[in-house]
Amino acid sequence: MTLDEYQHQALRTAAHVRPDRDGWAMASMGLAGEAGEVVDELKKHLFHGHAYRRDALIRELGDVLWYAAVLAHLAGASLDEVATANVLKLRERYPAGFSHERSKDRGLT
Repeated sequence: MTLDEYQHQALRTAAHVRPDRDGWAMASMGLAGEAGEVVDELKKHLFHGHAYRRDALIRELGDVLWYAAVLAHLAGASLDEVATANVLKLRERYPAGFSHERSKDRGLT
């Protein structure tokens, strides 16, 4: 499945999300909330002694992806476009791959 195919399928369950203030707010807050659930799942494993739950992590990451798909749609973008733009940004920022030194001096203002 491509990212655009995923986005198309995900948007079938987002018909209630309108491109207005409330739609933007719901989608952005939902993304932040689901990212927090990813963090919570890992916190339980890393610091509370819980077993690593791969399936739970994948479910939470899927929820993050759903909200990202909705936000991209509200912005008039496809997930493929978002992914491509991100890869281009990373190639520019780290032309030889990630390095700690380059991360400290990225030429950003």
